[in-house]
Formats: sequence, C-alpha cells, structure tokens
Amino acid sequence: MNYLVAVFSDRIQAEAAYSALEATQFAMKDVAILGKGYQSADEYGLIDPANAAWKQVRLMMVWLVPFGFIAGFAFDAITGLDTFPWAGTLGNQLLGGLLGAGSGAMGAFFVGGGAGAALGSGDALSYRNRLNAGKYLVVVRGSEGQVRTATPLMRQFRPENIQGYQAQE
Repeated sequence: MNYLVAVFSDRIQAEAAYSALEATQFAMKDVAILGKGYQSADEYGLIDPANAAWKQVRLMMVWLVPFGFIAGFAFDAITGLDTFPWAGTLGNQLLGGLLGAGSGAMGAFFVGGGAGAALGSGDALSYRNRLNAGKYLVVVRGSEGQVRTATPLMRQFRPENIQGYQAQE
C-alpha cells in the first residue's frame, strides 16, 4: 500500500485538494483530511512513534535482561574474578549477573529505539506536531499508480510539504 501525505496551512486549501481528488473519481474511502474538525492522528491510525519504540524496547528486554544476567553470572564464574572482595564468591557472581542484566537493559533501550522515542524522531512525529500547530493533512492511500495520479493534483494547491510513502508489510 502506498501513501501520499500533503500538509496544508489552512482548512480551505485542504478542502480544495480533497474536492479536486473527489472530482477525479478517487475512491473517497482512501482519501482523508486530518486536522481540527476532521479526523485526528489517532483516529486515522497515524502511530505515535514513541509508543511503538517503547513496545519494541520492552519486547527486547524480555530476552536481553535474563540473557545478560546469565552471561554476567557465567563470566564471573568462569573467570573467577574477585571484583568485590567483600561479597565473596557467590556475591561476585550475583553482582556480575546484575551488571550483565543492566547491560542487557541498556542494549534493549538503545537498539530497541528507546533513544529515538526519548528524543523524538520519525515522520509520524513531525506530522503530529504539524497537526498540533493547526495545519491540515490530506492523505491518499492506494496503489502506486493512484498515488502518482494524485501527486500533481495535490501540487497545484501548493502544499507546505508533500511526501510519498510505501507501507512496510
């Protein structure tokens, strides 16, 4: 599935672009206006990248934290390091496991996208920010040919930004 997203500064431009698409016999179930008085980003299904990233981080933690604990425990047991003399042999192994679990959690955070979620990234976030600023989005969903046909129609209304996407499936 392909998408074309055009950002308009006001409702009049967005409605004019929508009407032009309607006049060219586009299936209106595949065209949507997002903005105040129309669909919200959540109603349309524009995912919040932070939610998706945190979900991925949690999924990775399920595997990496226990693996890190086992790896840290085993490393200390094999090498016999006495890093913390006050803890004894079993204490050193358990502390090695805890440090390994911490490393696994850090790996899950950075590799799973937690840094991007914490700092903010992705096109979905910029579209959400534009909607929050009072702009309007006209989204066309369809085949590559339909998106190619819709592009010049949208351009004639001079959107602030126009971007095509191909959905990952």
